[in-house]
Amino acid sequence: MMKAFLILEDGTVFEGKSIGKAKEVISEIVFNTSMTGYLEVLTDPSYAGQAVTMTYPLIGNYGVCYQDMESEKGWPDGFIVRELSRMPSNFRSENTVQHFLEENDIPGICGIDTRALTKILREKGTMNGMITTDENYDLDVVLPKLKEYKVTGVVQKVSCKEKKTYVPGDIGSKQAEPGNAKWNIAVIDVGTKKNIIRCLLNRGCNVTVYPCDFDANEVIAAKPDGIMITNGPGDPAECTEIIRQIKVLAESGIPVFAICLGHQLMALAHGAKTYKMKYGHRGANHPVKDLATGKVYISSQNHGYVVDADSIDASVAKPWFINVNDKTVEGLEYIGKPVRTVQFHPEANAGPKDSELLFDEFMKMIGGNK
Repeated sequence: MMKAFLILEDGTVFEGKSIGKAKEVISEIVFNTSMTGYLEVLTDPSYAGQAVTMTYPLIGNYGVCYQDMESEKGWPDGFIVRELSRMPSNFRSENTVQHFLEENDIPGICGIDTRALTKILREKGTMNGMITTDENYDLDVVLPKLKEYKVTGVVQKVSCKEKKTYVPGDIGSKQAEPGNAKWNIAVIDVGTKKNIIRCLLNRGCNVTVYPCDFDANEVIAAKPDGIMITNGPGDPAECTEIIRQIKVLAESGIPVFAICLGHQLMALAHGAKTYKMKYGHRGANHPVKDLATGKVYISSQNHGYVVDADSIDASVAKPWFINVNDKTVEGLEYIGKPVRTVQFHPEANAGPKDSELLFDEFMKMIGGNK
């Protein structure tokens, strides 16, 4: 294995070994605290424009099962681990993480102290970095490039390019029972994961997925029973045209449920503001509290931006969920509209499944509309 280096924009350098595709990349360096689900992380479109550090020290031990992918390819710019398993042990395994990274043109580094790296990112905040195999790197040349890097245009990069329809039984979902009522759901793809679509299909819905450059009037004219706005990558405030179209959807009277980036875009469409967090929430053990019931759910999260609680007009929306750890906004209910949004992932794969019942709540919203 050839040497590799992770260079952070504060000048810190980690030396390790190259994994995946041997190429140089500059990206935003983030960390994920999940103990399992590395393939779901690698295929989550929300990581476009970022290089992901896995804090769990051994990655790849159960291999790669393509059925578990959340999209058709890997999205992160880079992958950073303490130790990469070369010999997975799992009856479902079809490949190794090393080969998966090579197939998806993703460079990485292993053999570094990921705990030390994570502490730096927590104390100083998310920062840009470079993964390189060039032993003759020059910090005077590299550091200005790192400071200049910005994550842009990633929603357009990950969204589907044309409209597509799914029916129960597709992508591994359950077949609807004969005679079951069918709902028609429009999904706005700003970086959707397969399990969002699967959770709708499992509930007897037909799903039409629209690309991010959708026309709101076309969606409304199709008369869906409900609209889902998905997760996705990047700075939500950059998506000005999408925000404008989402405002039209929100005024249509059709029930809307939005997740993660969709939650942020809906808030921006109603005059609220978002800001970048110090190091974000990325992992599978984040507690969120339902303010109506007092119940706490353990949730999967992946976001670096959050809705500013002080910018929310109380006559427009009220907090639905909050983060138990830092009290940030995790969900909103809109006043006088059938619109609900959450920052976390109720469709979470590989888990936890605590909050998947929110899809059932969405079905109730739809039933009340029909």
